[in-house]
Amino acid sequence: MHRDPRAPRTAPPQRQRRQARRLVLGGLAVAMIAGCDSVSGIPGDEPEHPAAQVTTSTATAPSSAAPAPPPAPQASPVPADAPPVGEVPGVPEAAPALRRWAAGLTTQPIEELQSSCWTLAPAHVAEMYADAAPVLAALARPGTATATAVSWQGPAVTVRAELRDIASGYACPRVFATGTTPEYDDADARHVVRRYLARFVGQPLDPADTEGEHPLVCAATPATWDPRGTGTPLPAPLAGKPGALTGITAFDDTELTSAWLGAGYITVRAPVTSATGAAQTRTFTLTDGSASATGEAAAQGYCIGDVTP
Repeated sequence: MHRDPRAPRTAPPQRQRRQARRLVLGGLAVAMIAGCDSVSGIPGDEPEHPAAQVTTSTATAPSSAAPAPPPAPQASPVPADAPPVGEVPGVPEAAPALRRWAAGLTTQPIEELQSSCWTLAPAHVAEMYADAAPVLAALARPGTATATAVSWQGPAVTVRAELRDIASGYACPRVFATGTTPEYDDADARHVVRRYLARFVGQPLDPADTEGEHPLVCAATPATWDPRGTGTPLPAPLAGKPGALTGITAFDDTELTSAWLGAGYITVRAPVTSATGAAQTRTFTLTDGSASATGEAAAQGYCIGDVTP
């Protein structure tokens, strides 16, 4: 679920929560070469405010045991001047959800779209939404639905939105060249870790960003976890140890680095701080949909399968 900028809010605005966060993602990492978030990252991903360490006085594990999020605000009316979006057979709510987003695409600066589309890596929001014309051309055509998503295919680009986001009334889609499939990279992996840690220290990027609504942890079954290529897959370890980060109260999201393991797996190293003030590093291992156990996390790209010192 993304946030409709026009809808009444039951929580402090996203921008206020992100003023202490520096989201700058570096260029794509090559195999076995570390990637990092830096000031010289992809244009459009520069933070609005100076970076600061994310801190809080309490820590809450991002699990199903966490308190339920507040009810989502009712979707606002579709703006009368919103760009047209083709209807989708069997999914009547798809066109209105994309029209609400498309209205912002044509009127809002990219920083506001990054704030509203918090499930997506900010660098990719800047890239995918930079040129509105081919996106709107695709959306004007009739859409098609699968079991998890809806797509509008244009001559230049294809626009795809997840059904889960459409159900919220405001959907931020992925945009990719027609004739290709959407790919997930190291920037996506680092953003998943950023979201997971932000939840854990009690400062989620959005109140709706909970494990129940937006799973980030790989499912334990079926047992397909094999980052070392042993040929003997096991259940994803993190699913069975939700307390892996117990005692962590802060993290520095400007220093996340990543390295590819190969075969659909990537690691992200994150500097964290314990309740005693001790600085530590935790290594997250993630997999993409091609190697994960399937499920909601796989449909969104990367999921976290393990966390180690």
